[in-house]
Amino acid sequence: MFNKQILAFWLLLFTVATSASLYAQEPKEDEIDILLDELFFDDQQFMNDILDSFDTHNFIYTNVSFNSNTFFTGRDSGINQFNIVPQISYYSASGFNVSISGIYYETFSPNWDFTNISLGYYNTIGKDKLVNYNVGYTRYFYANGWDTFTNSIDLSLGVRNKKRTLGTKLATSYLFGTDQSLQIVSRSYANLTITKEKGYTLKFRPQINFVVAQQTTALEQLNTQGDVTTVEYIYNHIFDLLNTQVNIPLTLITKSWDFELGYNINFPSRVETEPVLKNTSFFNLSIGYLIDLK
Repeated sequence: MFNKQILAFWLLLFTVATSASLYAQEPKEDEIDILLDELFFDDQQFMNDILDSFDTHNFIYTNVSFNSNTFFTGRDSGINQFNIVPQISYYSASGFNVSISGIYYETFSPNWDFTNISLGYYNTIGKDKLVNYNVGYTRYFYANGWDTFTNSIDLSLGVRNKKRTLGTKLATSYLFGTDQSLQIVSRSYANLTITKEKGYTLKFRPQINFVVAQQTTALEQLNTQGDVTTVEYIYNHIFDLLNTQVNIPLTLITKSWDFELGYNINFPSRVETEPVLKNTSFFNLSIGYLIDLK
């Protein structure tokens, strides 16, 4: 477990992600924890890489991602299932963008969990365009009618070096519905070219993500008075490291297509009421297609 000084260092160097979740004394899959993890499933790294490559952008981008297993904040729920994430986005030369995406789970009922629609504005700062930002709003539509978090106001800020080989993305979101939460989501990445030929480019794009969460833990306590036993919950609010994820992908890019095969490792960090957690891992495969509208 990191002490406060080391944690602060990682927050500055790599940026962090926060979420709100709830754990009972006996580990169980929690709906809020699952949801908050899902809210940021979108393949924003693909959009960032594309936007970073264009001086002017006016295009449609479609992408489908397959993940071989599903984990929530790096934790194994005990259910082995793949998930599929389709997405379509439009970016105009003015900076306006709109995106529609969703997620399908192999064993959940209903399988199609939710759809979201995002509206935003993207631009860069400075002559060298090393800093970029995106502000937007996201609306979530759940298949089961869940309404805890149905809206999100989003702001992201990215910084990269002149060669565009290293960068950090920081995104904050204010989630609201019948409940509310403030989140900070981040990733630090490298964008390295292995080989570049006339018709294609092969890239290595490793990234590391730290998830630090503002969360509430619930301790279940039994109180017995005579023959009557009641259950009392003691709530504690904590801020701690939940998960560290390393993504090791290879990406093949042609004029219009991109293909990625990656291996992901989660290093979940135990919080107060949890048992010792095992590392988890999964493969991801994605296919994207870009339509240039210039």
